[in-house]
Amino acid sequence: MYRSDNRIVATLDAGGTNLVFGAMRGCEYITEPLTLPSRADDLELCLQTIVDGFTEIFSRLGDKPVAISFAFPGPADYPSGIIGGYLLNFPSFRDGVALGPFLEEKFGVPVFINNDGDLYAFGEATGGILPEINKRVADLGGHKVYRNLIGFTFGTGLGIGQVINGQLNLGNNSCVEACFLRNKSNPRIIAEDGVSIRAVIREYRNLSGNHEEDLTPYDIFKIAEGTKDGDQEAAKESFARFGEIAGDVFATAVLLSDAIVVVGGGVTGAMKYIKPALLKEMRSTIDTVCGDSVNRLPMQVLDLDDDNDVEVFAVGDSRELRIPGSDRTVIYDPMKRTGVAVSRIGASKAISIGAYNYALSQIDNAK
Repeated sequence: MYRSDNRIVATLDAGGTNLVFGAMRGCEYITEPLTLPSRADDLELCLQTIVDGFTEIFSRLGDKPVAISFAFPGPADYPSGIIGGYLLNFPSFRDGVALGPFLEEKFGVPVFINNDGDLYAFGEATGGILPEINKRVADLGGHKVYRNLIGFTFGTGLGIGQVINGQLNLGNNSCVEACFLRNKSNPRIIAEDGVSIRAVIREYRNLSGNHEEDLTPYDIFKIAEGTKDGDQEAAKESFARFGEIAGDVFATAVLLSDAIVVVGGGVTGAMKYIKPALLKEMRSTIDTVCGDSVNRLPMQVLDLDDDNDVEVFAVGDSRELRIPGSDRTVIYDPMKRTGVAVSRIGASKAISIGAYNYALSQIDNAK
């Protein structure tokens, strides 16, 4: 989107333990990252750390950044730059902090803060998977251009962002969420309790009887691979259950947005065990009250990490259709389709690209 742009935007990856500062130009990092402790339980110390971090980044650059843009975890009034609400990792911000206006006064540049899931999706849509898919479609002779994308992140929680017709969907309340959808395995609990790091660990412990305190999803992945001692079948099943619940969430989101899906985050390292169940769920059927069986989604669900599926996705069922009363023809493609892909650039870089492109688009739109 802004790959040839010379403007610089200062960025921040805000986590409860560390704050990682940087800067981008043309959708690429141009400084070494600066990592400082968040001090998230002390508001004054945290704010001073944020100021110190950006001050250091500004000092490293030959040109002054045109904006500060970054992702923040948790609920907030993002358009106003106010962070507040129940923040597990930033307890000192819970009563509300006008962080955006505070930083604008300190540095004299516009400040844009967004949810990390939103910026992840925007980064994938503007500088990640979406332009890559559209290029492959064109190279394979396809005629469609895709503009709707949902980005999901698999990690500590279940993150989501939506780009509709090329625009980031922030909602009315900066509250586009997937974590609170119902959990297919138990509709009384939230989906995130089945699609998260803790879910993989819990399922493996329940299936295997192994209750090691320091067990991680990577350990469970290695057990599934057979490179670490443990219950291999339980490890595979724990990821498959994760995939089934995720597939139900994906199907709901796709049904309401008619978008393709990209997935990022640490747990995607185990997608070989997650994706089969995920795709099976998205391709499953559901019944009507009359007992008729219909597809869960009214479109084909394709694996965009599989070359054969990509060819089907690109070309579809395209054919020439003659215009009545004319010798002219038009291209007709009746095949409805969507697809799921794993991020090629990783969630962290996608978030930074999203922050960069979002800031510049807001600046340009305001002119």
